[in-house]
Amino acid sequence: MKGDKTMTNDFHDQVIALLPRLRVQALSLTRNRAAADDLVQDAVCNALSAQHSFTPGTNFPAWMHRILRNRFISDLRKKRETGDIEDVPTAALACSGAHEERLAVKELASAMDRLPADQREALVMVVMQGMSYEELAEASGCAVGTAKSRVFRARRQLETWLEGEEQSTETVRLRGVVARLRQGGAARDELRSR
Repeated sequence: MKGDKTMTNDFHDQVIALLPRLRVQALSLTRNRAAADDLVQDAVCNALSAQHSFTPGTNFPAWMHRILRNRFISDLRKKRETGDIEDVPTAALACSGAHEERLAVKELASAMDRLPADQREALVMVVMQGMSYEELAEASGCAVGTAKSRVFRARRQLETWLEGEEQSTETVRLRGVVARLRQGGAARDELRSR
């Protein structure tokens, strides 16, 4: 019985030590401080109620980050609702004359929202939280190469959107193949090999 109490205390200590990182992740997902605090609280409650399913000796931070992310996704599914654009006040749609820096931050936030959730989460965890690719891979349950790819793609996509270039990578690749076709047969061989 004493071993169970020690295991419970260790579990609680790990949860408490991980709270700051969970808050950062929750804030990156929700973009709202109050909603982030609620999300962390809900994730911790889920973890406490499921602590019997955690295997000691495995990666606790990855387990907790997964619970937080799954809780966020579940909450999003519950909150899905549609509204009519006619019901929105025109003042909410109007833009005020803000400083250029404020507009750039808004544009970045909007671009971040457009990223696929896995890429946005990977970018935030590596850039803002300072996680290594290995830690990201464990927290996301994917290979290290996949984690690196998600961060790379997120950075590249943000750069493309913020510079106003809306071309997909496939379009760019196809244009390169067309240019090589015009130059000679090497590109034809590349197309045939696919």
